[in-house]
Amino acid sequence: MKKKKKKKNTWPLIVTGMAFIISLVFSLISEITMPKVNLIFGILILLLFIIIGIIFDMIGVAVTSTDEEPLHAMSSKKIKGAKKAVSFKKNADKVSSFCNDVIGDICGIISGSAGVTIAALIAKNFNLNLFWVGLIITSIIAALTIGGKALCKSIAIKNNNKIVYLTAKTLSIFERKKK
Repeated sequence: MKKKKKKKNTWPLIVTGMAFIISLVFSLISEITMPKVNLIFGILILLLFIIIGIIFDMIGVAVTSTDEEPLHAMSSKKIKGAKKAVSFKKNADKVSSFCNDVIGDICGIISGSAGVTIAALIAKNFNLNLFWVGLIITSIIAALTIGGKALCKSIAIKNNNKIVYLTAKTLSIFERKKK
């Protein structure tokens, strides 16, 4: 009797590489743009990173909590994006890891970095103590991120199938058609 080959789990290596590349790109964008922008635009960029982190966290929670059966029913009816939604559910651990850990954590780190730049701008423009401004900005970033994720987790659980399908449908727009 032959033993089955044990499949190697390469996902941790893949996700580590993806995290490095995505973090590099996000950091590069942040480091190039943040020092050159005014305070209002800097705050908008910061909020964008926070919102991206919250949205991806919501997708990750939705994928892990969704039911596969409705997605299969949609797929059998050939509804655009449903096949990808089934694939997301079948790979929920990887999709969740990518959304929550890779994108979510990177956005958290980058928003902290952007917060430092904003704190420096506020301290300089209003002649305030950088230590206290930085402390307050960091606390605001943490509160918005955690509060946003807490709010969106319940939304993700209640609307999991819709969120997974909408995400899959959106991503299927960018896929090439197989010939």
